[in-house]
Amino acid sequence: MKVYILKYLLSIVLLLFFGENSQAQNKAKIDAAALNIPTGYLNNLHWDLPLDSVGNNGSIIKWKSSNPAYVSDKGKLLKLSPRNGSKTKLKMTATITSGNTKLKKSFDIIVAYQEMSLQGYLFSYFEGSGPRDKDEQIRFGASADAVNWSALNKNQPIISSELISGTGGVRDPHILRGEDEKSFYMVATDMSTAKNGWGHNPGIVLLKSNNLIDWKHGFIDLEKLYPTKFKNVQWVWAPQTVYDPAACKYLVYFTVKFKDDLKLDFYSAYANPDFNAFENEPKLMFSPKYGAIDGDIIYKDGLYHFFFKGNTKDENGKEYKNGIRQAIGKSLQGPWIEDFNYLDAYSAKKIVVEGSSVFKLNNDDTYILMYDLYTNHRYEFQRSKDLYQFTQTPESFTKNFYPRHGSIIGITKEEAKRLDDKWGGVPEILLKNN
Repeated sequence: MKVYILKYLLSIVLLLFFGENSQAQNKAKIDAAALNIPTGYLNNLHWDLPLDSVGNNGSIIKWKSSNPAYVSDKGKLLKLSPRNGSKTKLKMTATITSGNTKLKKSFDIIVAYQEMSLQGYLFSYFEGSGPRDKDEQIRFGASADAVNWSALNKNQPIISSELISGTGGVRDPHILRGEDEKSFYMVATDMSTAKNGWGHNPGIVLLKSNNLIDWKHGFIDLEKLYPTKFKNVQWVWAPQTVYDPAACKYLVYFTVKFKDDLKLDFYSAYANPDFNAFENEPKLMFSPKYGAIDGDIIYKDGLYHFFFKGNTKDENGKEYKNGIRQAIGKSLQGPWIEDFNYLDAYSAKKIVVEGSSVFKLNNDDTYILMYDLYTNHRYEFQRSKDLYQFTQTPESFTKNFYPRHGSIIGITKEEAKRLDDKWGGVPEILLKNN
């Protein structure tokens, strides 16, 4: 009888052991199968890797880099590939552990090249000092140092708003160099306040170019394209574009206000490959506590920094302060952690600014936060190394034009010459061979 009981207990223990082991194996297999690094990171890495440390079923995941000089075991990008050779390739290997089961899964990574050799800057803007019916059009300015600027095309539009928009006017142009380094994307508010006032605008303009000269376009009327969700839209303002490596697509984001709601929120949608339409209906991206406009996103050190014009309200909903603030997130899909401190030098002085835009200086670790003092006809900026602490004393651009809410990218000398051949006005220093 005792032997029988012992055998029975042993069989129970073995069943439990092998049952738990089998369950652990299944968890590890499922978590290993689900483990993924998006293609955008794999093919041209210039971000920190988003690495899971725990699987959906509780497996523990540890990573190992085959070249820790470039990417650490934790996925931190430490160095980019030199431009005088092929891109560096490495493997990131995950060990997925559940109980006594250990599985391995590897991913091939191609590390992006170091920054392009950029010698100048291009400013995309609309005007604020000319005839009202001429101001709301895209113009270009160029600079060798990002401080002293010259208008191209004698400060005349580089493309007619009548050709590219639904309203006949565009505002707030944002320009972006593409992931391939040779494509360019612009978006702008489709709005003519000169013709229609400020009451309503339903959409945005999208443009794409391979040379900065010739632009293909499309315009999106949210009210007509998505009548269920946006039939009551009042404003669609200040679009911008950012590349999303998690989706391998360009995300366009913008401020939306509905007629029956005072709130101003950010919506977003992925652009189609031709960059002339959306792939899907725009979705709510970020809803700042008190509403916001003029969003601008830049990536640094594993975080997306979302700059915008925000405000602060009292318990009765009355605004008593506004200026440039930021939120941060690990993903473009959020969640966004909102910081209620103001970054610009004017918020405490009750001097209004808008149209904030951030760009990195060429071959430098300094970032420029610029903004439009639209009631003072000034455009000023502050500097930062980390995107958190900015210089307290604002600096002014020198220029022969009055820009309104624009954006800046770095350009090569070859691109500067191409722009000058087409429109003239590029500073002479950018046209010299050395």
